[in-house]
Amino acid sequence: MSRYQAVVFGATSFVGQILSRYLFQRHGAEGNFRWALAGRSEDKLRQLRDGLGAGAAELPLIVADAADGSALRALCADTDVVISTVGPYALYGSPLVKACAETGTDYCDLTGEVQWIARMIAAHEETAKRSGARIVHCCGYDSIPSDLGVHFLQQAALREFGEPCTRVKMRVKTLRGGFSGGTAASLMNAVAESARDPAVRRIMGDPYGICPPERRGGAVQPNVVFAEYDEDARSWLSPFVMAAINTRVVHRSNALSSVAYGKDFRYDEAVMTGPGLKGRLLAAGTAVGLGGFIAATAIGPTRRLLEKFVVPKPGEGPTPEQQEKGCFDHRVYGETASGRKLVVKVTGDRDPGYGSTGKMLGEAGACLALDRPKAELPGGFWTPATALGDALVERLVANAGLTFERIG
Repeated sequence: MSRYQAVVFGATSFVGQILSRYLFQRHGAEGNFRWALAGRSEDKLRQLRDGLGAGAAELPLIVADAADGSALRALCADTDVVISTVGPYALYGSPLVKACAETGTDYCDLTGEVQWIARMIAAHEETAKRSGARIVHCCGYDSIPSDLGVHFLQQAALREFGEPCTRVKMRVKTLRGGFSGGTAASLMNAVAESARDPAVRRIMGDPYGICPPERRGGAVQPNVVFAEYDEDARSWLSPFVMAAINTRVVHRSNALSSVAYGKDFRYDEAVMTGPGLKGRLLAAGTAVGLGGFIAATAIGPTRRLLEKFVVPKPGEGPTPEQQEKGCFDHRVYGETASGRKLVVKVTGDRDPGYGSTGKMLGEAGACLALDRPKAELPGGFWTPATALGDALVERLVANAGLTFERIG
């Protein structure tokens, strides 16, 4: 038996601190869930632990640098699951995934960096399958609400209609939250990689880019790139910045699932801006603004100006009060091949990228450690839906302020 059931690696990062506070509130330091804090600075780890509250002094600390392979392997030897918040993952996360895959240690994170996920799968999936390591990326706001929202909808369709939905649309109705320096750095690095490397551009432009090779390709996928009207949502739509990762994760879930969504499955995501002329103008303005930001990020000089004067610095992000006031509301519209329809609502009660993500990631790590025995789920690179599925939905509803509800 491992010394710990989970270790939070990168505990002193912006999201790592949110996650650590959540796990301490849920499990304490000496409860039935054995966990520890890990990072490269013992002083910062002690400061974090001291700020968690009464009883936290017993919480173990592990000092390990993200670039130190020996220290990472020693950390893996002590735990069942590593929960990583060390980003941008494309810059700092690869040695830990390698160590987990080689030692058979389970792993989850909150990355939204599709180009890095593709590299990790190519480099380490066969090793993870041999060792038994279950690697689960994207266990935060990207992409749990999308991936589990589609999973929840498909389970309902199979129960009620006896067939999956072959056309699914996720629409963001409400999104209230902030932006951290870590998220900004990950986004900017991904765009910069894409700008200088045609191979990265191909992966990031392919909706099937992280599917197994034999399952790449299929139905031509819809993609909202400018203002358009959705009759089901009764709203104008603008592009959703997280669609570039969420859609890829959902397609990988389809490829890996024992109950697949079908070869002709089509999926897209967009933001609802409302009906009428006001909604149309807002959709168009949002699309232009987002396109301009991405274009500026792709060019070195303007990217450096954005990093210096516009986006938050690493370690900065929404205040606790802002996180508390944040929320999200997604609507997932599904239609089967025979024309039957249903609608699912997915909500969260905190700032989506931070307050809510910390809870989602914490429950994903606990779910992987406690609810998914190795005998039930073999090693490999999984998605939240295919690795954790209904068990994680139940945890999120019971503990993390999320709802999954059939509304139509």
